[in-house]
Amino acid sequence: MLKAAYQKYVLHFKFDAGTSRGILKEKDTWFIKVWDDNNPAIYGLGEAGPLKGLSIDDIDDFETKLQEVLNQLEGENLPDHDQGIYNLIRHLVSMELPSIVFGIETALLDLLQGGQRKLYDTALHQGTERIPINGLIWMGHTESMLLQVSDKIAADFDCIKMKIGSLNFEKECDILDFVRRKYFQKDLMIRVDANGAFKPEDALTKLNQLSKFNLHSIEQPIQPGQIELMKELCNNTPVPIALDEELIGIHDLEGKRKLLETIRPQYIILKPTLVGGLRSTIEWIEIAEELTIGWWLTSALESNIGLNAVTQFASKIKAKGHQGLGTGQLYTNNITSPLTIDKGHIFYDQQAEWDLSSIHMENQYG
Repeated sequence: MLKAAYQKYVLHFKFDAGTSRGILKEKDTWFIKVWDDNNPAIYGLGEAGPLKGLSIDDIDDFETKLQEVLNQLEGENLPDHDQGIYNLIRHLVSMELPSIVFGIETALLDLLQGGQRKLYDTALHQGTERIPINGLIWMGHTESMLLQVSDKIAADFDCIKMKIGSLNFEKECDILDFVRRKYFQKDLMIRVDANGAFKPEDALTKLNQLSKFNLHSIEQPIQPGQIELMKELCNNTPVPIALDEELIGIHDLEGKRKLLETIRPQYIILKPTLVGGLRSTIEWIEIAEELTIGWWLTSALESNIGLNAVTQFASKIKAKGHQGLGTGQLYTNNITSPLTIDKGHIFYDQQAEWDLSSIHMENQYG
């Protein structure tokens, strides 16, 4: 029978991470450990880390809810396949707790594979696959952002993602113009993420201004929930639009299909922590592909425990193109793992090992 425990862990950023919702200095997350009471030495690890101000389960009593769910999980038997795990969790956990769904899903998948931080037997885990990722450029002063771009180019990234929406828009355009002129000889893909910062009345004007920079896409130009306006923007935009926050809180198949059929975005961006775990992510992908909507996966500022799960999932489902999986280097106290970034790719270093010494969970809660 299954047993479970959790541990709160505070991740500390190496720098002040600027977003349109403010500066991030630290992030709370919760590690989840599951094991069979007949063999406690073998255990699976998952991570539930809601994003403050964004996740629908960013709630005051999050830890109480997590403990209640793990209480329900205890005494169950470990299913013998992935689908059985997904079905068990749908039965036990409310989809209003998406990060907990993700954390328990991935912990059980890890346990099913023998408790080696391996969710799936893929080329990535075997060390023979390198997944291309975008290099993230955080908001800041112009000089800071240009320095970040320079560092990513020097590290051989061929895709960067720049957060916009906090500076003067003309300054942000100047940065994009400078980057395009300086690196004109490079085949550099540029994505921008507005995090809903554009006002509805001038969103299309700004999209037209951005179009001259040959952008791959723009994430969430306006705040979510403005369905008809977003539909109109996606229909008229000169820059492909990717929905991100728009997907949060929609869990049933009918609601997912209705949203995508109505808006018809060019892309969707899938963060399993925010959209309700791996099974829910698969549902979004299946609908998107039916509608010829592109997609990619992104981590949600998890530690290397959660990032490992999303990265292995990307390998399992054969995600195409550049994924948003470059967050493992953000923290001073991340969990040491074999995940390695080199030349704009993430891969498994077969010579490296996990260091779980900072995770302290007895075979009980707390």
